[in-house]
Amino acid sequence: MEQKDTSGKNVRWDLSVMYGGLDDPRLDEDRKELISRAKIFRDLYKGALGKTLGNALVDYTEIGILVGKIMAFLSLFESTDVTNAAVKTKLAEIEQEISSLQGNFLTFFELELVKLKDEVLEKWYAENELMRKHRPWIEHIRIFKEHFLEEAVESALAKRTPFGPGTWSQFFDEFEADLEFEFGGEKKTLTEMLHLLGESKNAEERRIIQKITNEGLKGAFSKYSAQTLYMAVGAKSIEDKERGYTHPMDARNRDNRVTDEMVTALHLAVRDVAGPLTKRYYRLKAKHLSLPLLRWSDRNAPLPFTDTTEIPFEDAHALVSEAYRDFSPTLAELVESFFEKHRIDAPAVKGKRGGAFNHSLVLPGNIPASFTLLNYMGSNRDVMTLAHELGHGVHGILAGETQGPLMFHAPIAYCETASVFGEMTTFNFLKKRMIDRGDKKALLALLMGKIEDTLNTVVRQIGFSNFEQRLHGMDASYKTWGSQKKYSVEELNAIWLETLVPFYGDEGEIFTYENTEYFWSYISHFHRPFYVYGYAFGELLTQSLYATLPTLGDRFEPLYLEMLRSGATKNVKELLTPFGLDANNPAFWKSGIEVSLGAMIEEAEQLTKEVC
Repeated sequence: MEQKDTSGKNVRWDLSVMYGGLDDPRLDEDRKELISRAKIFRDLYKGALGKTLGNALVDYTEIGILVGKIMAFLSLFESTDVTNAAVKTKLAEIEQEISSLQGNFLTFFELELVKLKDEVLEKWYAENELMRKHRPWIEHIRIFKEHFLEEAVESALAKRTPFGPGTWSQFFDEFEADLEFEFGGEKKTLTEMLHLLGESKNAEERRIIQKITNEGLKGAFSKYSAQTLYMAVGAKSIEDKERGYTHPMDARNRDNRVTDEMVTALHLAVRDVAGPLTKRYYRLKAKHLSLPLLRWSDRNAPLPFTDTTEIPFEDAHALVSEAYRDFSPTLAELVESFFEKHRIDAPAVKGKRGGAFNHSLVLPGNIPASFTLLNYMGSNRDVMTLAHELGHGVHGILAGETQGPLMFHAPIAYCETASVFGEMTTFNFLKKRMIDRGDKKALLALLMGKIEDTLNTVVRQIGFSNFEQRLHGMDASYKTWGSQKKYSVEELNAIWLETLVPFYGDEGEIFTYENTEYFWSYISHFHRPFYVYGYAFGELLTQSLYATLPTLGDRFEPLYLEMLRSGATKNVKELLTPFGLDANNPAFWKSGIEVSLGAMIEEAEQLTKEVC
C-alpha cells in the first residue's frame, strides 16, 4: 500500500501565471513598460488632476497592477528560498527601480488628490462611474491630508525605501532561515523545533526543546533582532513626528479605519476579561497534564489523549474542502481552485520563510490571483493553518473580482475575518463529526486545541501588542506615550517577561517562565508596527459574527459573502451593521470574548467532568 505524503512535499506553487522564472523575458518587458507608463503618467497628469482625474485613475490603476505583478512574483519566489543570491539580487535591483519611479513620477498623484476641493470631487462622482466606484478609496486617502509632507520630501522617502528598516527585516528572514538547533542527534530548523515543542507529549522532552531553542536564539540572532527593532521603531518615530501623528499607533488605526477608543477598548477587554479566562483554562490544562505547575514549554502541549498522528496533506486538503463546502459551496469552489491551479506551497524545507501567509493580488485584465505559503508538518494545528490561510485566499479572490486592485485588500484590523471564519468553519465541522460519533475524549482534545488557538490569536497577540507599545515609548501602565529608546537584549528580555504576567499570571502562579526570555526575538511581525493587534481584532469580530449565524439562518451566507466582496470599501461599522453588531460599543469586545473563549472553556470544563 502506498504511503501517503505527510509533508505535502510535492505541493509546490506554480508562479507561471506571472512569470516563468527570473530569466523570463516578459519580466524585463514589463519593467520597461512600467518605466514608460510612469513617465507618461507624470507628463499627462501632474498639475492637471482637476480636469483629468478619471483618466488618471485608470492609468494609475494599471501601473499599480504591473508593480503588484512584478513584486509579487519576486517576493513569492524568494520566500521559498530566502538565501537564494540570484533572486535576492534581482529583487533588490527591481525594488530600487520601482522606488525610484514612485519618487520621481508618481508621488504627486496622492498629494494633488488630497488637495482637490470637495466640489470638484463631487462633480466627478456625479458624472463618472469609475470615480463613483472608487469614492471609498479616494475619501480614505484624504483622511491623511494633514499628514502628507512636501512633494520633494515624499519623493525622497519613496526613493530611499529599499535602504530603510525593511532591509533589516529582509536580512532577519535570511538569518532566521539559517538558524540550526541540535536535538536528538540531528540539526533542526526553528520551524521544526517549534513544531516539536507543540507536539511532544513528554514534559521533560518539552523542557529540553524549549531550553535548546531559547539558547539558540541567544547571542548573535537576538542582538540582530534587537537592532532590527531599533531601526524599525526609530525610523517610524522620526517620520510620525514629521507627519504630525499624535501617537505611534495613530497612523495604523487610521489605516485600519478604526478609532483609538475602539483599539483601547479591545486591549482592555482582553486584559480584563480574557486574562482571567486564560488563567482558568491553563489551570484546567495543568490538571489534564497531571502537573502542579506548568512550564512555559507546556503551554501548547497536547493532552495525553490527543491524537498526535501526523495528518497527510491530502487528508488535510479533503477535510478543509469538505468543511468549507458544508458552509458554502461558493467558498468551497474557490478553495478547490487553489489546489487545482497549484497556488499552495506546502512543505517545510530548509531555507523557506517560516510560518504561513497568503498573498493575493489583481493581475492585468483585472484577474484576481492568490497564493498560500505553509510550512506543513502534519499537526492538527497545521490543518487549521491551512483553513486559515485559505480563508485569506477566498477573501482576496472575492474582493479582487468585485473591487479591483485599489480597493480589494481589507485593512489589517478586519482582513483576518475570513481566515478566522475558515478556522471556525473547519473546527465546527470536526466538532459535529465527533459529537455524532460520541467520541467525547476526541471532542475534548479538539475543543481544548481550539481554545489554545483562540488564546494564541487573541491573548498572545495583545501581549505582543503591549510589548510592541513599550518599544515605541508607552509607559508600563499603558497610559502615556513617551520617547522611544534603544533597548539592550537584556532589557527586551525583561519587558517581554513583564508583558506575559497580566495574561498568564506571576511567576509560579500558573507558569514558570524559565527559558522563555529570548522568544520575542523571532517574532517578525514587530517589523510591521502595530500589525499584531489586528489578529485579536479579527478573531473577536469574527466570533461575534459567527454567533449570529443561528439567528440569521439562510440569510447569513449571502450577507457574509457580500462582506468579503466589500474589500476595503467599508469601515467596521458599515460591515457589521447588516449583522446587527456594533464594534463602537465597548461591550462588543467583552461579548466577543464571552461567546468564544468563555463558552468554550465552560464546555471544556463540563466535558472534563464527563470523561475524567
